[in-house]
Amino acid sequence: METILDLRKLTMNFGGLKALAGVDLQVAPGEIIALIGPNGAGKSTVFNCITGVYRPDGGEIFLCPPGGKRKRINGLKTHRITELGIARTFQNIRLFPHMTVLENVMVGRHCRTQAGVLGAVLRGRGTRDEERTIVQRSYEILKQIGLGEALNELARNLPYGAQRRLEIARALATEPFLLLLDEPAAGMNPQETKELEALIRRIRLEKGIAILLIEHDMRLVMSLCDRIAVMDYGEKIAEGTPAEVRESPVVIRAYLGEDNDVGT
Repeated sequence: METILDLRKLTMNFGGLKALAGVDLQVAPGEIIALIGPNGAGKSTVFNCITGVYRPDGGEIFLCPPGGKRKRINGLKTHRITELGIARTFQNIRLFPHMTVLENVMVGRHCRTQAGVLGAVLRGRGTRDEERTIVQRSYEILKQIGLGEALNELARNLPYGAQRRLEIARALATEPFLLLLDEPAAGMNPQETKELEALIRRIRLEKGIAILLIEHDMRLVMSLCDRIAVMDYGEKIAEGTPAEVRESPVVIRAYLGEDNDVGT
C-alpha cells in the first residue's frame, strides 16, 4: 500500500506510564481513517508525536509527501512539520477569539508566505501582492466551508459548530496533504455533526486530502471512514474496515460495548 504517513513501533512513556507501546499505523493518500479507543488509550499522544508536540521515546515516524521523498520526522519542530504538509485541529477549540473569521484563516497561511521581517517592514510590491493573495485564498477557503458571509465577524461570536468549521478552515490554509482532526464532532448537535460529515467528505473529494481523526461518535466514524484503528492502554488492538471493527470481539469488549449496537 502506498503511504503518506508511516508509524512504526511508536513508543512513548510518561514517567512510569507507558502511553504508547509499539504502535504501527499507515495512512494512504486520500484515505479517511479513525483512531478510536477509550479515554486514556493513547490516541492524542499519537497525534502529538506526529505533529512534534512530543518526541517519541522509540519507533519511527515517516512522512511521504505526494511526489516527494520519504522523510523521518521524529523530533522535528511543530512548525516544520506543518510546512511539510501536516495540519491539525484540537479537541478544545483554539481560535483567536478577538480576531475576525478571515484573520483566523490568514494566520494559517503564515507558513506559506515568503516575505520576511524586512519585507513586512518595507512593504514592497512583492509583500503587498502576497498579502492580497493571502486574503483571497483565505476567503476562498471560507466560502468552501460555508463561512464566506461571516468573514468580518469576530471568531468568538460564531455558533459552536461554525467555530469548529473555522478551525478546519485555518488548518486547510496551511495547504496540507494530511489533516489530523482531534474529536471534530465533540459538543455538536446531530445537525452540526451531519454537516461536519458532509464537509469532511467534500475536503477529501475536492482537495484529495487524507484525513486521520480521533472521534468518539461511533455513528459518524462508521459512516465516514475507510478504515478504523482501535487503541486500548497504549496499544493498537485492532484495525480494519468499519464492518470488520464492528464485528470484532476484541473491540466489542474493549470499547464498543457488549451489546454492539453501533450503527443501529
